Amino acid sequence: MNIRSADAEDFEAIKAVARSTWHDTYDVLEADMIDRTVDNWYTGDSMPLEAPGTVVLVVEIDDEIVGFTHAVAQGETADILRMYVDPDHQGEGVGSDLHERLIEQLEAYDADRIRSFDFAFNDASRSFYEGLGFEQTDTGEVEIDGEYYDEAVYTLEL
Repeated sequence: MNIRSADAEDFEAIKAVARSTWHDTYDVLEADMIDRTVDNWYTGDSMPLEAPGTVVLVVEIDDEIVGFTHAVAQGETADILRMYVDPDHQGEGVGSDLHERLIEQLEAYDADRIRSFDFAFNDASRSFYEGLGFEQTDTGEVEIDGEYYDEAVYTLEL
């Protein structure tokens, strides 16, 4: 397993991992909406690699990208905006290793806390983050295609 900083050539593979994970995980959402959302949210414009405080990492196994994360550090808080592992590689420690490397990267920004956001109905995400020491600290809403969905906010104090 190789974890490295993403580059511009990685976005098609990032989008493929996001698409397969969304379709596998978010089965309460319509398939067409998932595809539109993935096409809009997983691009160089929505995940700018050179933006201050931004960390985008990918995980490769046998030269194939099987996971990625995107986080932004601002002041005392770093927000994990995306963390996905292809369903065929979940349960293999890929997500835990990716998270560990992300924390190492975020430490350079002197953040005191890390937050992560996901749909409130995503039990696998809740289990993953709680297993890493995060606690649910807030709720919110995310808008997709004019529809609003409950979001859970998980926080880890460093």
